[in-house]
This record gives sequence, C-alpha cells and structure tokens, in this order.
Amino acid sequence: MKTLRDTAVGETVKVVKLHGEGAVKRRIMDMGITKGTEVYVRKVAPLGDPVELKVRGYELSLRKADAEMVEVE
Repeated sequence: MKTLRDTAVGETVKVVKLHGEGAVKRRIMDMGITKGTEVYVRKVAPLGDPVELKVRGYELSLRKADAEMVEVE
C-alpha cells in the first residue's frame, strides 16, 4: 500500500482510499482530497513536514501524519 507520505516530489498520483475516522477523515475530504482525485506532490519542507500538494487547482499543505492516511496509486 502506497500512501501520499511515500510519494516522491514531482509525482502525480490518484487517491484510492482514505483511511482514518471521524473528524480527521472529514477534514481531509473537506480539503478536496477524495477518492479518484489526482494529487501532485509539489515539494516537501526541509525537515520533511509538511508536504505541499496541488489538488484541484490550488496548493495545499498537509502534515505527514495526515498524508499517511491517504492511500494512492
């Protein structure tokens, strides 16, 4: 299982499934990361947290802990 956290910089992936429950999962979905969405990993902060993504035409920063809940292909 590959997660958004494991994705390399410059790679575009497709969301397969969201793990997690309750408010955390809802927050990720509210940010536009839903099943079938394409996500481009733009860059990673120097210490590895957060990860900057391009989703649905806008930039989004996501913590590694949250990125680990997004399964991609």
